[in-house]
Amino acid sequence: MALNRISGAFSRARQEGRIALMPFMTAGYPDVPTSVNLIRAMVDAGADGIELGVPFSDPLADGPTIQKASYRALQGGTTPADAIDIVAALRWSGVGVPILLMGYCNSFLAKGEEQYLTDAAAAGADGFIIVDLPPEESDGTLATCRKLGLNLIYLLAPTSDGGRIDQVLGRAAGFIYCVSLVGVTGARARLSAELPDFLRRLRPKTDLPLAAGFGISKREHVEALRGLADAAIVASAIIDLVESSPREECVERVRNYVEVLTGRVEDMA
Repeated sequence: MALNRISGAFSRARQEGRIALMPFMTAGYPDVPTSVNLIRAMVDAGADGIELGVPFSDPLADGPTIQKASYRALQGGTTPADAIDIVAALRWSGVGVPILLMGYCNSFLAKGEEQYLTDAAAAGADGFIIVDLPPEESDGTLATCRKLGLNLIYLLAPTSDGGRIDQVLGRAAGFIYCVSLVGVTGARARLSAELPDFLRRLRPKTDLPLAAGFGISKREHVEALRGLADAAIVASAIIDLVESSPREECVERVRNYVEVLTGRVEDMA
């Protein structure tokens, strides 16, 4: 099912001649019920998949926006097990797009990695993005994911050399997460100048979809990926919007923002 949901999402976007959109939301931010409602709103607005962040105390790849969201979620008592419960709640409510749990090794090791992956698969997760898991140390995790029908999504960056690219492509399934810049997550005014050359260098090496993330925040950024990548990942800009919105308005504001990102509506700003 995991492979079918992910490949199906990319296939639909490709048939419709558009870039797929995969927004991110931290589990338990600003609280668990609201994070569930935010994700459902993003799916209703046209999101092709969801990255669900598992809050962690030391998210080294993330900038201040997602660090703050993780901190708030942890302060509210959100646990890695709650992230699985959110996946189950989304599936129960009829959400059918791919859902990937994104986080750091220690979050998944605390309960026992195999048990956590097993529970996530049973809840309806499609895979994992484990930011600080090097490919050369991932064989055990990869074997468990394959056994459970989950995708282990690997990251590549503009600084990745040929050896690292070959390592990742020899293991990858689902799609490749292409980090668009050298640095941490965070909304930027413009896409990294390094990104087009990086994607052009990677494209001939794999038939897997390429999803670009880090720094993407506008419809024009999504459109700029046309012909280069298969999906855009938007994270910090969504968290920023939640943070700046009154609690009673944040779900609707995020829904509207994702509709702009997907091109369903024009940006009136």
